[in-house]
Amino acid sequence: MTGTPTGATDQGTHSTVHGVVLAAGTSSRYGDSNKLLEEVDGEPLVRHAVRTLSASSVDGVTVVVGYEAARVREAVPDLGADIRVNRAFEAGQSTSVAAGVAATRERGDDAVVFALGDMPDVAVQSVETLLRAYRRGDGDALAAAYDGTRGNPVLFDRRFFDALTTIDGDVGGREILLNDPDAAMIETGDPGVLRDIDRPTDLDGRNTDR
Repeated sequence: MTGTPTGATDQGTHSTVHGVVLAAGTSSRYGDSNKLLEEVDGEPLVRHAVRTLSASSVDGVTVVVGYEAARVREAVPDLGADIRVNRAFEAGQSTSVAAGVAATRERGDDAVVFALGDMPDVAVQSVETLLRAYRRGDGDALAAAYDGTRGNPVLFDRRFFDALTTIDGDVGGREILLNDPDAAMIETGDPGVLRDIDRPTDLDGRNTDR
């Protein structure tokens, strides 16, 4: 769905949105290395996602870590983000989503935007586009899109927090984004919202130190 859903209401410019980077996974498809620590354009992959959210106008950033938590934490010590350890990370991405929702609830924010730690090419402006869409009432569950294809980051209003904490396995909020009447894809014009790093070959052609 694109555009303004029927049930959407204007959130207003006062709405606060917390930024969460999901960075707890085991990188099982990548091989023996932790892909989040692979050098991409001279820096660990995870730093790119954290920097993007930190440079946007979100109201604070939390990085959810799990697998090799200490090493991932050490990759982002200077970017102003809080760290939350998900000790249940092996149960799937849903546990990290729940941890991110908990951090957002503790702050009392109105919504959460989730970014993935393995997506280094998302533009700051794409995050801003999502925030503006939410605040003008384009929907309560929003996904960044490029050329009509749904990608990441994704944003959820607080009314979905309970649902997000009851999902299981390696599913984030996909069911909400696909089926809720107040869900929408927000066109960003940014191919980076579709580009993640799953395997070493995904880094071919980039300036890396692999």
